[in-house]
Amino acid sequence: MRRRDIKATFSMVAVDAETGEIGCAVQSRYFAVGNVVPWARAGVGAVATQAAGVAVFGPRILDQLAGGLGPQEALAAVLADDEGRETRQLGVVAADGSAAAHTGSECLAWAGHRVGPGYAVQGNILAGEAVVAEMERAFLATGGALAERLVAALEAGQAAGGDVRGQQSAAVLVERLGAAAESREGLDRVCDLRVDDHMEPIVELRRLLGIHLVWDALRRATAHHAPGHYGDGVVLLAAAHERFGDDPVLLYDLACFESLAGRSADALAHVRRAIELDPGLRAAIAADSDFAALADDAEFRALVDG
Repeated sequence: MRRRDIKATFSMVAVDAETGEIGCAVQSRYFAVGNVVPWARAGVGAVATQAAGVAVFGPRILDQLAGGLGPQEALAAVLADDEGRETRQLGVVAADGSAAAHTGSECLAWAGHRVGPGYAVQGNILAGEAVVAEMERAFLATGGALAERLVAALEAGQAAGGDVRGQQSAAVLVERLGAAAESREGLDRVCDLRVDDHMEPIVELRRLLGIHLVWDALRRATAHHAPGHYGDGVVLLAAAHERFGDDPVLLYDLACFESLAGRSADALAHVRRAIELDPGLRAAIAADSDFAALADDAEFRALVDG
């Protein structure tokens, strides 16, 4: 029965030196792996605890990092009195980019890890070493936010054979110091997505990440909803629109900022497209005070009155 609790998995912990984002992504033939393997703390570090993993090792290692130990020392401190340490696998990265990993000698083959500046990638019960090698390659070759790079690593690992037992769950967790001040949520968590049970969990995780990135742009734009800042909101949402395409809610919010910024022609074009994609937005647009500057425009009235 003990083998059923083996978190056969591949994971990556990493930090983005430019943005300060730090996090972990994981996939496994294990139910709800996101509840037990990935751990992150803004400004401190990220941990993956797997194989015959012990979830509490995650926060314990983060506490050690916060107390001033480096990743290797933090690993050693937590495993020192652990009689099962040779069945454990852990990856650790600190906010300063230092990283370390541990693959116990009793982890089920193939098991191993790779460590580089700002990241550690590890896996057990894998198709072979190519899984972690491809994860490392994809992470280093991919641009975008840290969550995107981590999910790209999962995709590459799965393409290289992944967990020999198959797929079931996946997750990505990212935090950034200072993010708490950017929203009313009061948390430094910037991305926390989990797929607990799915035939293709990484594919589903990628889909959810796409939704998250759009909504994150909408969230960040709200900070610019004030006189003198509307143009900044236009720039942010226009960039998101160029990248993610015609999402109706994104178009709605972009049109709001354009209307407030005095860009009536652009606002009308985006209102028109938003309603084409989702006619249910018509009533909300008609009642939205952000479009006060367009209230007497005949084309706008025709659009919202249907």
